[in-house]
Amino acid sequence: MNLLRRRKSTADTRKRSPRVPAGTRVYAIGDVHGEGLLLQSLLSVIHDDLRQRPALRVELVFLGDIIDRGPHSATLARALYQARGKGLTVLRGNHEDALVSSYNGDDRALKFWMNFGGRETLASFGIDAEDAEPDAIRSRMHAAIEPELVDWLAQSPTSYSIGDYFFAHAGVRPGVDLDAQDDEDLMWIREPFLESDADHGQVIVHGHTITSDVALNGNRISLDTGAHEHRKLTALGLEGGDQWVLQVSGRNLRSAD
Repeated sequence: MNLLRRRKSTADTRKRSPRVPAGTRVYAIGDVHGEGLLLQSLLSVIHDDLRQRPALRVELVFLGDIIDRGPHSATLARALYQARGKGLTVLRGNHEDALVSSYNGDDRALKFWMNFGGRETLASFGIDAEDAEPDAIRSRMHAAIEPELVDWLAQSPTSYSIGDYFFAHAGVRPGVDLDAQDDEDLMWIREPFLESDADHGQVIVHGHTITSDVALNGNRISLDTGAHEHRKLTALGLEGGDQWVLQVSGRNLRSAD
């Protein structure tokens, strides 16, 4: 495993730096995509980071797409469900939404989901989906995946706001008030959001679209660095007006179990 700690950065001095409330430290984690060992490594780095800083109330925000593609989707979903509660926010990404829709009877969603990571998630729950018809797959899902887990995913928020930061899986639609954003955009949008230099009212922290690096101090901060594709998982730390990046990478972690 390689570990990268980016230097602390403050926002553009020409305007007030975005802030989180005093007494709170936030860690936002990008798309995990079933890579449980990378997440375990990143959480260890976050724990070390906490030990080096004054004790504060800590909030942990997952930006969605916990599941699909990697081998540990079931373990991750169940662990976060068990840990649900104060201080932990797990946003619903488009991959979680596809699981919920598939479970609830949407054949079109199931066909789509199977081709972009759902097959691996089903395998992680012990479900054999090879050469099975949609009804058979759904029957196996109902038998293997706890209904309360699906309900929790279905009811997970699509956005979260604290201080001057707004968290969503994919982003927001420019020109629409943040409190009026559509769930589909929050989970799926790319353009025109990615090319927009608009002031959205808060800094948007998001995942969904893989980027090779994390740019701070703009109108948005993207944290999807390709946990499955590039073996790199990223967290953003926020305290007062400070922003910093914690990142782990590991090519050899995939074969471990």
